[in-house]
Amino acid sequence: MAGTGTKNDPWTLKTPPGTAEYTIYRDDTVAPPLLVCMVGTTKLTYLARVLEDLPAMLRAHGDWMALGAADEGKEPAAGTVEAWGRSPENPVGGWYGQRKGYRGRFGMYLPPLLEELGLVELEHLPKNNRVRAK
Repeated sequence: MAGTGTKNDPWTLKTPPGTAEYTIYRDDTVAPPLLVCMVGTTKLTYLARVLEDLPAMLRAHGDWMALGAADEGKEPAAGTVEAWGRSPENPVGGWYGQRKGYRGRFGMYLPPLLEELGLVELEHLPKNNRVRAK
C-alpha cells in the first residue's frame, strides 16, 4: 500500500474487484477523527473508529460476510458489511459515513484499508466480494 495515511501522503488503494483506485487518509484534527476517502473528486468521510469496530464485528460474526456496497440512497442487502455500517445496532448507532448524500459505499472503500492494515481477509473477485476477520 502506497502512502502513510496522512492528508499529504494518503494511502492509495484499489476497490475489492481491483477496478478503481482511490485514496484515503486519517484526519485526527477533527472530533471525532475521520477517514477521508477521495474517489476522483468525490469526498467521502467515515468515522475512524471503524478501524476497530468493523474487525471486532467480523470476529464476533466468525465467518465470511458479503460487502454489499451501495450508495446512500439505496437499501443494502441484509447481513452485509454495508448494512452493518448503517445499522442502528452498530456501535455508533447508525451511519459510519458522515457526509450527507455520500454516506454509503462503506462496504466498498473500508475493507481494502482494513486488509492492507492486516486486520481482515478480503476477496478480490469481479463482484460479490466478501470479508472476514483475521
